[in-house]
Amino acid sequence: MKKVSLTKFCAGALVAVIVGTGLGVNAQQSRTLTIYSGRNEKLIGPLIERARRDLNLNIQVRYGDTAELAIALLEEGRRSRADMFFAQDAGALGAVQQAGLTHSIPGSILNKVDSRYRSRSGNWMGITARARVINYNTRLVKPAELPRTVAELTQPKWRGKVGWAPTNGSFQSFITAMRKLEGDQKTIEWLRGMKANGVKDYGRNTAIVEAVGKGEIHLGLVNNYYLGQIKRTNPNIPVAAHYTRRDAGAIVNIAGVAVLRTTDQRADVERLINYLLSPSSQNYFAEETTEYPLIRGAKAPAGQIPLGRLNPPRLDLNELSDLQGTLRVLKQAGVL
Repeated sequence: MKKVSLTKFCAGALVAVIVGTGLGVNAQQSRTLTIYSGRNEKLIGPLIERARRDLNLNIQVRYGDTAELAIALLEEGRRSRADMFFAQDAGALGAVQQAGLTHSIPGSILNKVDSRYRSRSGNWMGITARARVINYNTRLVKPAELPRTVAELTQPKWRGKVGWAPTNGSFQSFITAMRKLEGDQKTIEWLRGMKANGVKDYGRNTAIVEAVGKGEIHLGLVNNYYLGQIKRTNPNIPVAAHYTRRDAGAIVNIAGVAVLRTTDQRADVERLINYLLSPSSQNYFAEETTEYPLIRGAKAPAGQIPLGRLNPPRLDLNELSDLQGTLRVLKQAGVL
């Protein structure tokens, strides 16, 4: 049984600071479910708080960058205190699965989402879906000028006008998709071409959308839901989403979960996953985070193109697990 501790969680941190509670033997025997979350606290914190109450679970969350948390889990191995990994993308979940650090999820839970959005072996599954898009400033770019593929972003016409977030987990899965579709060499050439063309680095996707709205850049490589969130407080922001077709820039990825082998609360983790897939939780994602819910019959976020009408490339999300290879490619290209 786990020793209870109070953990101070910092976004992007690789190591949690453990502080003894000093609450005595009885308190130490209580159970704490620990989540490593690459999902932002502002996005999922309210839902986790509901789960604490509704499921009567003592839940602690270590928030951070998805890729960094995946690397932390790989480094910690069987010594980890984590019970569940809530990742921003399929690639990180696949990397943790390949390291043998995950349990299989029961079929009764897996079957709540389409097989395209879960592990072939049943060791991870999507909770929501998100599409890669190119956000553009509607005052600076006409629809007819928009690139048909992300490959066109290295053209001189876009010099200094594009933003990306290379440390972001979803961006790294996009690069993994490009590696699978185009090969490492072409991916490195594209990355170097973007650097040579003056692409601007941002630490967060929301910063990219805001920069597009201000005209600092004309285009931004992000996920579909960031614009919907920003429009709640800034409905007149002059930004729209452009969807490419069948290339790496059009991938539909997931935010999903895995049950970690280090858990001694497998049943409670499965209860929490079921909770995240309940109609009320799926509606929360559609309405509050503007992501695509994945359970059958759930409605798409308001103002979003329905999931079934998107044109992603033919790519199995199970192929996105080579996170280490993608990090090497990004470093080789001088992006990280």
